[in-house]
Amino acid sequence: MAYIEFEHVSKIYNSGENKIYALNDMSFTVEKGELCVIVGHSGAGKTTLLNILGGMDSASEGTVKLDGRVISNMSDRELTDYRRTDVGFVFQFYNLVQNLTALENVELAAEICRDSLDAAKTLESVGLADRMNNFPAQLSGGEQQRVSIARAIAKNPKIILCDEPTGALDFNTGKAVLELLQNTCRETGKTVIIITHNGVLTQIADRVIRVRSGKVISVEENASPIPVERIEW
Repeated sequence: MAYIEFEHVSKIYNSGENKIYALNDMSFTVEKGELCVIVGHSGAGKTTLLNILGGMDSASEGTVKLDGRVISNMSDRELTDYRRTDVGFVFQFYNLVQNLTALENVELAAEICRDSLDAAKTLESVGLADRMNNFPAQLSGGEQQRVSIARAIAKNPKIILCDEPTGALDFNTGKAVLELLQNTCRETGKTVIIITHNGVLTQIADRVIRVRSGKVISVEENASPIPVERIEW
Protein backbone atom coordinates (compact mmCIF):
# COMPACT_ATOMS: atom_id res chain seq x y z
CA MET A 1 0.00 0.00 0.00
CA ALA A 2 1.42 3.36 -1.05
CA TYR A 3 1.76 6.27 1.39
CA ILE A 4 -0.47 8.54 -0.72
CA GLU A 5 -3.17 7.07 -2.95
CA PHE A 6 -5.47 8.86 -5.37
CA GLU A 7 -7.99 6.36 -6.70
CA HIS A 8 -10.28 7.45 -9.57
CA VAL A 9 -10.68 10.95 -8.13
CA SER A 10 -12.92 13.46 -9.90
CA LYS A 11 -13.91 17.00 -8.98
CA ILE A 12 -17.08 18.05 -10.78
CA TYR A 13 -18.82 21.41 -10.94
CA ASN A 14 -22.34 21.75 -12.31
CA SER A 15 -23.04 24.57 -14.75
CA GLY A 16 -26.69 24.37 -15.67
CA GLU A 17 -27.16 20.99 -17.31
CA ASN A 18 -23.45 20.66 -17.99
CA LYS A 19 -20.77 19.05 -15.84
CA ILE A 20 -17.35 20.65 -15.71
CA TYR A 21 -14.51 18.35 -14.63
CA ALA A 22 -11.68 20.06 -12.75
CA LEU A 23 -10.30 16.55 -12.12
CA ASN A 24 -11.40 13.62 -14.26
CA ASP A 25 -10.83 10.06 -12.98
CA MET A 26 -7.36 10.85 -11.62
CA SER A 27 -5.26 8.03 -10.15
CA PHE A 28 -1.67 8.00 -8.85
CA THR A 29 0.43 7.00 -5.83
CA VAL A 30 3.33 8.58 -3.94
CA GLU A 31 5.65 6.73 -1.59
CA LYS A 32 6.75 7.92 1.84
CA GLY A 33 9.82 10.17 1.82
CA GLU A 34 9.62 11.00 -1.86
CA LEU A 35 9.98 14.41 -3.43
CA CYS A 36 7.18 14.43 -5.99
CA VAL A 37 6.74 17.10 -8.66
CA ILE A 38 3.30 17.49 -10.22
CA VAL A 39 3.65 19.42 -13.46
CA GLY A 40 1.14 20.86 -15.89
CA HIS A 41 0.00 24.06 -17.57
CA SER A 42 -2.37 26.55 -15.96
CA GLY A 43 -5.85 25.05 -15.67
CA ALA A 44 -4.57 21.47 -15.70
CA GLY A 45 -6.02 20.74 -12.25
CA LYS A 46 -2.84 20.95 -10.18
CA THR A 47 -4.16 23.27 -7.47
CA THR A 48 -7.47 21.41 -7.22
CA LEU A 49 -5.53 18.19 -6.73
CA LEU A 50 -3.38 19.77 -4.03
CA ASN A 51 -6.40 21.28 -2.25
CA ILE A 52 -8.11 17.89 -2.12
CA LEU A 53 -4.98 16.15 -0.82
CA GLY A 54 -4.54 18.93 1.75
CA GLY A 55 -8.11 18.64 3.01
CA MET A 56 -9.08 22.13 1.82
CA ASP A 57 -11.48 20.81 -0.82
CA SER A 58 -13.45 17.59 -1.29
CA ALA A 59 -13.57 15.13 -4.16
CA SER A 60 -16.85 14.55 -6.00
CA GLU A 61 -15.90 10.95 -6.73
CA GLY A 62 -13.11 8.56 -5.82
CA THR A 63 -10.94 7.86 -2.79
CA VAL A 64 -7.97 9.74 -1.32
CA LYS A 65 -5.74 8.08 1.27
CA LEU A 66 -2.74 9.19 3.32
CA ASP A 67 -0.83 6.65 5.39
CA GLY A 68 -3.77 4.25 5.29
CA ARG A 69 -6.38 6.85 6.35
CA VAL A 70 -9.21 7.69 3.98
CA ILE A 71 -9.17 11.48 3.70
CA SER A 72 -12.08 11.66 1.28
CA ASN A 73 -14.55 10.32 3.87
CA MET A 74 -13.60 12.63 6.74
CA SER A 75 -16.05 14.92 8.51
CA ASP A 76 -15.40 18.67 8.68
CA ARG A 77 -14.00 18.30 12.19
CA GLU A 78 -11.71 15.46 11.12
CA LEU A 79 -10.50 17.49 8.14
CA THR A 80 -9.69 20.42 10.41
CA ASP A 81 -7.56 18.16 12.60
CA TYR A 82 -5.97 16.62 9.49
CA ARG A 83 -4.96 20.03 8.12
CA ARG A 84 -3.69 21.08 11.52
CA THR A 85 -1.50 18.08 12.26
CA ASP A 86 -0.73 16.08 9.12
CA VAL A 87 -0.17 18.69 6.41
CA GLY A 88 2.31 21.53 6.04
CA PHE A 89 1.47 24.11 3.37
CA VAL A 90 3.84 26.32 1.38
CA PHE A 91 2.16 28.77 -0.98
CA GLN A 92 3.40 31.05 -3.75
CA PHE A 93 2.57 34.16 -1.74
CA TYR A 94 3.92 33.28 1.74
CA ASN A 95 0.71 34.07 3.71
CA LEU A 96 2.60 35.30 6.76
CA VAL A 97 0.92 37.30 9.54
CA GLN A 98 2.33 40.78 8.98
CA ASN A 99 2.23 42.00 12.58
CA LEU A 100 4.07 38.94 13.92
CA THR A 101 7.84 38.36 13.76
CA ALA A 102 9.31 35.46 11.82
CA LEU A 103 9.63 33.50 15.06
CA GLU A 104 6.07 34.28 16.12
CA ASN A 105 4.75 33.20 12.71
CA VAL A 106 6.40 29.81 13.13
CA GLU A 107 5.39 29.53 16.79
CA LEU A 108 1.77 30.22 15.85
CA ALA A 109 1.71 27.16 13.59
CA ALA A 110 3.67 24.99 16.02
CA GLU A 111 1.33 25.75 18.92
CA ILE A 112 -1.67 24.12 17.26
CA CYS A 113 0.08 20.78 16.67
CA ARG A 114 0.60 17.88 19.04
CA ASP A 115 4.16 16.89 18.10
CA SER A 116 5.56 20.17 16.80
CA LEU A 117 9.24 21.03 16.54
CA ASP A 118 11.00 23.91 18.26
CA ALA A 119 10.25 27.07 16.28
CA ALA A 120 13.61 28.77 16.84
CA LYS A 121 15.60 25.67 15.92
CA THR A 122 13.49 25.23 12.80
CA LEU A 123 14.19 28.80 11.70
CA GLU A 124 17.89 28.15 12.31
CA SER A 125 17.67 25.08 10.09
CA VAL A 126 16.39 27.17 7.17
CA GLY A 127 19.15 29.77 7.57
CA LEU A 128 17.25 32.47 9.45
CA ALA A 129 18.95 32.39 12.86
CA ASP A 130 19.68 36.12 12.64
CA ARG A 131 16.26 37.16 11.27
CA MET A 132 13.91 35.65 13.85
CA ASN A 133 12.81 38.96 15.33
CA ASN A 134 12.17 40.66 11.99
CA PHE A 135 8.67 41.27 10.71
CA PRO A 136 7.72 40.02 7.21
CA ALA A 137 7.98 43.55 5.74
CA GLN A 138 11.62 43.60 6.88
CA LEU A 139 12.43 40.37 5.01
CA SER A 140 13.17 39.71 1.36
CA GLY A 141 10.84 37.51 -0.68
CA GLY A 142 13.21 34.58 -0.35
CA GLU A 143 13.46 35.05 3.40
CA GLN A 144 9.68 35.22 3.71
CA GLN A 145 9.37 31.97 1.78
CA ARG A 146 11.94 30.39 4.12
CA VAL A 147 9.76 31.46 7.06
CA SER A 148 6.81 29.84 5.28
CA ILE A 149 8.78 26.62 4.85
CA ALA A 150 9.93 26.72 8.48
CA ARG A 151 6.31 27.16 9.52
CA ALA A 152 5.36 24.04 7.55
CA ILE A 153 8.29 22.00 8.90
CA ALA A 154 7.70 23.05 12.52
CA LYS A 155 4.28 21.43 12.47
CA ASN A 156 6.13 18.11 12.01
CA PRO A 157 3.56 17.04 9.40
CA LYS A 158 3.37 13.83 7.40
CA ILE A 159 3.43 15.69 4.09
CA ILE A 160 4.50 19.14 2.89
CA LEU A 161 2.44 20.52 -0.01
CA CYS A 162 3.97 23.32 -2.06
CA ASP A 163 1.90 25.34 -4.55
CA GLU A 164 4.27 27.07 -7.04
CA PRO A 165 6.67 27.89 -4.16
CA THR A 166 9.13 29.78 -6.39
CA GLY A 167 6.54 31.58 -8.53
CA ALA A 168 7.08 34.98 -6.89
CA LEU A 169 10.87 34.70 -6.65
CA ASP A 170 13.80 35.49 -8.92
CA PHE A 171 15.90 32.69 -10.38
CA ASN A 172 18.65 32.51 -7.74
CA THR A 173 16.28 32.91 -4.80
CA GLY A 174 13.95 30.31 -6.30
CA LYS A 175 16.78 27.82 -6.59
CA ALA A 176 17.73 28.41 -2.95
CA VAL A 177 14.14 27.72 -1.87
CA LEU A 178 13.98 24.56 -4.00
CA GLU A 179 17.28 23.38 -2.53
CA LEU A 180 15.85 23.87 0.94
CA LEU A 181 12.79 21.78 0.03
CA GLN A 182 14.92 19.05 -1.52
CA ASN A 183 17.20 18.96 1.53
CA THR A 184 14.18 18.87 3.86
CA CYS A 185 12.91 15.80 2.04
CA ARG A 186 16.29 14.05 2.10
CA GLU A 187 17.26 14.92 5.67
CA THR A 188 13.92 14.53 7.47
CA GLY A 189 12.23 11.82 5.39
CA LYS A 190 9.18 14.03 4.90
CA THR A 191 7.09 13.51 1.79
CA VAL A 192 7.27 16.75 -0.21
CA ILE A 193 4.95 17.49 -3.13
CA ILE A 194 5.61 20.47 -5.39
CA ILE A 195 3.17 21.59 -8.05
CA THR A 196 4.55 23.70 -10.87
CA HIS A 197 4.17 24.67 -14.50
CA ASN A 198 7.98 24.56 -14.89
CA GLY A 199 8.95 21.23 -16.45
CA VAL A 200 12.64 21.77 -15.60
CA LEU A 201 11.88 21.05 -11.94
CA THR A 202 11.04 17.44 -12.78
CA GLN A 203 14.78 16.75 -12.78
CA ILE A 204 15.00 17.09 -8.98
CA ALA A 205 12.08 14.76 -8.23
CA ASP A 206 11.89 11.11 -7.22
CA ARG A 207 8.47 10.93 -8.87
CA VAL A 208 6.98 13.06 -11.64
CA ILE A 209 3.24 13.25 -12.24
CA ARG A 210 2.17 15.05 -15.41
CA VAL A 211 -1.38 16.37 -15.61
CA ARG A 212 -3.42 17.88 -18.42
CA SER A 213 -7.08 18.92 -18.55
CA GLY A 214 -7.79 17.34 -15.16
CA LYS A 215 -6.25 13.97 -16.03
CA VAL A 216 -2.99 12.23 -15.18
CA ILE A 217 -1.21 11.67 -18.48
CA SER A 218 1.93 10.01 -17.06
CA VAL A 219 3.66 8.96 -13.85
CA GLU A 220 7.42 8.53 -13.96
CA GLU A 221 9.89 7.40 -11.31
CA ASN A 222 13.28 9.10 -11.49
CA ALA A 223 16.06 6.78 -10.40
CA SER A 224 18.64 9.58 -10.37
CA PRO A 225 17.20 12.95 -9.32
CA ILE A 226 19.78 15.70 -9.61
CA PRO A 227 20.68 18.35 -7.00
CA VAL A 228 18.90 21.67 -7.40
CA GLU A 229 22.13 23.59 -7.97
CA ARG A 230 22.63 21.75 -11.27
CA ILE A 231 19.35 22.77 -12.89
CA GLU A 232 18.84 25.85 -15.08
CA TRP A 233 15.70 27.43 -16.53
